[in-house]
Amino acid sequence: MSKQVRVNIRTNAVSKPREETRNGRKVVVVSSATMPDNVVMNDIRYSADEIAKSYATLNRAPAPLGHPMISGMFVSARDPEAINMNHVGAWNENVRRENGRVFLDKVIDVEVANRTEAGRGLMAVINEGKPIHTSTGLIANLEPATENSGAKFMAKDIVFDHDAILLNEKGAATPEQGVGMFVNSTGEKVEVVNSTLEDSAMCDLDWAADMAVRAVEKLGRVSLVERMKTVLLEMFKAGGAESLKLNNSEESDMADEKQLEALSASVKTVADSVKALADSIPGQITNAIAAAVKPLTDAQTELKANAEAKDKAELADLQSQIVKANLLDENSAKELTLNAARALAKKATPGHAAPIFNAFGGLSCDKDEFADVDLNAAIKGDK
Repeated sequence: MSKQVRVNIRTNAVSKPREETRNGRKVVVVSSATMPDNVVMNDIRYSADEIAKSYATLNRAPAPLGHPMISGMFVSARDPEAINMNHVGAWNENVRRENGRVFLDKVIDVEVANRTEAGRGLMAVINEGKPIHTSTGLIANLEPATENSGAKFMAKDIVFDHDAILLNEKGAATPEQGVGMFVNSTGEKVEVVNSTLEDSAMCDLDWAADMAVRAVEKLGRVSLVERMKTVLLEMFKAGGAESLKLNNSEESDMADEKQLEALSASVKTVADSVKALADSIPGQITNAIAAAVKPLTDAQTELKANAEAKDKAELADLQSQIVKANLLDENSAKELTLNAARALAKKATPGHAAPIFNAFGGLSCDKDEFADVDLNAAIKGDK
């Protein structure tokens, strides 16, 4: 016969926080982990199959500050009173199961956290770089374990309620953290089991073996370097990198501006990707990516230098034309930008003075304004 229990599973410190901006709001993101496959805590085994069926219920689940309690009893983190008391603007997301363990990110809205004393305390701990611990709250049915399972009970039908953030809390089995009762969704009181994951996991041979496998896999990522370099180079080739070869032809000069714009966008995208990778993958891969895109960044630098040199030469020529046409003196001409010089140079026709009386269309030496006047016709008319 099975019985329902509430389990709080305390986990070791999460990773170093990072700052992001989402929808115009500043957030802090910390990555954490919980529930290794087949772990045994307090004589309860959590099998890989049961975890696989239930871990997704943590996605978008609350991340309260501590396990919510009302009148001395645990309650769901989704309870309205629990939200009022324990919510600090945090939730869980990006839940995934990798290498036999559940990983998830905690996102903390900085503005919301700073509205309460508890939230400000959390932000202070984050800013000081102190360790942050977590504790997963779940509901499960306990059934008698099979022989040679290493446990007395098997957890079935797991439902994750939340993954809480813990600050300055003591061990899982202390009254402060809540040895007590939980009120389930039907209003019944059920037993609360408190467990500490890092202690039990260290004693679990399966967990130790899994950690060793993960370490080997991490080292094995180095073999991805050449494949990643190839993919990046092929990507830029497909995007037109071959057309970025530099030469001194007039056609190449005309294309410089568009090439530079497209190349700058590509380099920025890759640079942002490399920066994001730097915190999550080994340094060898980051360095390899940087080396793979170096020809692209060098081409960008050369194109930019050529474009600037071409613009500088054109501006000097236009300034000379403007001075020769008596439109501006030399000092004033030197203050012109390239676009202004291009516009003004159109009025500078070599060998002719600037137009006068511009408001009336100007006078020009190229046209005799009395060419069509017949003086004899005027005299004949008087007769």
